[in-house]
Amino acid sequence: MRAIEPWVEDPLRTFLQESASRVVLLMTSAGQVVAQHGFTRSMDVMSAAALGAGIVASSEEIGRIVGDAGLGAQAHQGSRQGIVLSPFMTPVGRWIALVVYGPETSLGLVQLFLGRMVTDLRVAAPVEQVTRPVLAEDFERDLNASLRSLFGR
Repeated sequence: MRAIEPWVEDPLRTFLQESASRVVLLMTSAGQVVAQHGFTRSMDVMSAAALGAGIVASSEEIGRIVGDAGLGAQAHQGSRQGIVLSPFMTPVGRWIALVVYGPETSLGLVQLFLGRMVTDLRVAAPVEQVTRPVLAEDFERDLNASLRSLFGR
């Protein structure tokens, strides 16, 4: 497990133990990686973050168009594993969880423990941190800094 913010580590570790999830990615709604577990390459992390943020944003926009603002969270079940994409609010901004799980657990358990992790993250978040808007000119620099922090480079 790797995390940019140290206060994220305990809630994420507890979630991993309780849910038996295989892969977890926590990111901002702009796709900036905050924490990850289970990815083997940095390109996988970047691709998953970009795709996950895009899927959530497009689902929410479709929901807005059809008059249902609750279309952000999604679950998909394949033959060998399932995926949950779930946006949530923290005191430091809006984040998205991307969770991949296998047959050793269930969607219901993943959702239950994901809800507990979100609560734990809200409690653990620093109170005085001020979030700043993501600006296009800062995005590449911030993304590279996040990746260096995650991968120790």
